[in-house]
Amino acid sequence: MEGSLCFLGTGSSLGVPVIGCKCSTCSSVDKKDVRMRTSALLKMKEKIFLVDAGPDHREQALICGIDHLDGVIITHDHYDHVGGLDDLKVYSHNKKKLPCLLSASTYEGIKGRFPYLFSSIEENKSPFFSCQVLKSSFEKVSFEGVAMECVSFLQANTQVTGIKIGDLAYISDIKMYKEELINQLKGIKTLVISAARSQSSTMHFSFEEAIAFASRVEAKTTYLTHIGHEMSYEDLQKILPQSVFVAYDGLTISFQIT
Repeated sequence: MEGSLCFLGTGSSLGVPVIGCKCSTCSSVDKKDVRMRTSALLKMKEKIFLVDAGPDHREQALICGIDHLDGVIITHDHYDHVGGLDDLKVYSHNKKKLPCLLSASTYEGIKGRFPYLFSSIEENKSPFFSCQVLKSSFEKVSFEGVAMECVSFLQANTQVTGIKIGDLAYISDIKMYKEELINQLKGIKTLVISAARSQSSTMHFSFEEAIAFASRVEAKTTYLTHIGHEMSYEDLQKILPQSVFVAYDGLTISFQIT
């Protein structure tokens, strides 16, 4: 069975163009250089899942015509990934709460940001969301009838959740990880991974580090996302290996569900 992933946003926390910046990327007329905050839409087995809801979600939803969701997967609680959670209230129809998959630490983080949307993790009550909280760092789950593997890694001190569905893995905001992550992803066909810029930082993989990670897990095809404004789509694509591509807003890729 085939599924699809649409990149709703592929930009870093500031988005591209960056406010007030006049660099060549921010001034570009190429639509592939417009990068909203990172988010994705998964379609499979007649289900539609959102991966993260950043501050650009309303605009992304209107552009892509997203009028229905079967669930949302939240990778971590940083603002550029959860700033649009309030916008998801519209997907709670006929008193049916929107299913939400996330880790316990992410639940606690968004509860602090949105106390009117989420109660304590023990009560797990929300007027709009029905939360499925992960029990461990590496876990096979069924989310709204779709089998997937959830994996864990770190961005500074923040735990981040990645997902593996069929032959696709979505790994965003990664910096530090255990060898178990490599073992879990070994031989993946399609890898989506974040890479902010050419130089390494304390928070994100560089382009070179992302390529090295893709090589370690033996990914057949890799798409870079969560990209800053340092390089344009065209310039970055020129320096990447043949099997590595720059994702851009609106790009849709397919994958196989086992």
